[in-house]
Amino acid sequence: MPAAAAERSSIWSWRLGTVAGIQVRMHATFLLLIGWIAYAQYSAGGGLSAVLVSIAFVLALFACVVLHEFGHALTARRFGIATRDITLLPIGGVARLERMPDDAKEELLVALAGPAVNVVIAGVLYVVVGLLGASEDVSPMRELSGGFFRQLMVINIFLVGFNMLPAFPMDGGRVLRALLATRLDYVRATRIAASLGQAMALLFGFVGLFSNPLLLLIALFVWAGAGAEVQAVELRSGLGEAPVSAAMLTDFRTLAPSDPLMRAVELIMAGSQQDFPVMDNGYVTGVLTRRDVMSALADQRRDTPVGDMMQPGLEPVDASDSLQAVFARLQQPSSQTLPVTHNGRLVGLLTRENVSEFLMIRSALGDTQRRTPLARPIAALSAANAERGGSVTDS
Repeated sequence: MPAAAAERSSIWSWRLGTVAGIQVRMHATFLLLIGWIAYAQYSAGGGLSAVLVSIAFVLALFACVVLHEFGHALTARRFGIATRDITLLPIGGVARLERMPDDAKEELLVALAGPAVNVVIAGVLYVVVGLLGASEDVSPMRELSGGFFRQLMVINIFLVGFNMLPAFPMDGGRVLRALLATRLDYVRATRIAASLGQAMALLFGFVGLFSNPLLLLIALFVWAGAGAEVQAVELRSGLGEAPVSAAMLTDFRTLAPSDPLMRAVELIMAGSQQDFPVMDNGYVTGVLTRRDVMSALADQRRDTPVGDMMQPGLEPVDASDSLQAVFARLQQPSSQTLPVTHNGRLVGLLTRENVSEFLMIRSALGDTQRRTPLARPIAALSAANAERGGSVTDS
């Protein structure tokens, strides 16, 4: 059966469902939090009912966190930015947007949307607490409003304040970056926001050493996230206006759906190519990756046809497309190698490694060569690769 990477689930997270076209996932470590809460409540002398109420409260809290992330995701969708998934972690939730908006005002709205959801939730809970507290004839309702819902309201208010701290890449840090970007270069704005975020991470870590260990995890998350964001922004800036043709691999081999898997093994051993476009009657029907090959070999499926193991449905990119715009697709697990076409012909492959090498070479050449010093004549490439097989579909 075809090995579609987009359908594979991480062994460390599970899909809970799909809402508004966005997958909601739970990381395995989230179960550790639930177990720790239950054990702590039981150790404190609480009975079964107290343990269940504590677990219910944590689940309600993380439902608020998921709504917070949907605030980001749905606002980003309004600007044409898709969200890969939302994952629950012990320290909160993470919405993986395909990219952040390029416009500073749009990024500001996306960043503010999450805390705004918590403000709405806190307002609704305030009304609920008031209504339940007014029910004097039902004492359990008063106790519930004074405990469960009131605490949930207070925590949502806390989440608003905490998320708005200018500790990039938290929401407040993104708000700061967006405001700075209205007056400064985007890269410089990111560096300033990230530096402030890492300074706050050091503060979180120091306080966490003497109080709450959870702050240590938050400090690590903020520090790593800020550094990763700076690298990503500098990478996009380094790509500049270069076309895909400047970085694509042009010396490559193709396979047919009927070829045995061992043919791919021979090609891997004979050269440096790791992934192979699969051609059928002149059309690209998929890509066979090295990971797919190794997986099949481990299962002793050496004679399996390439067509049964390839990743189908990868949409090719055009050689004249912006490399910066296409690079976002390479970050997706299902698109680590993209076929490159021009005038209906396969002219190259684009991988993360090609982009990295392109950036290193461009950096070595210096700023005076930054425009498109490595760009190749696309028409010549198309002619040179014509023998690889006629037209190419975009399916």
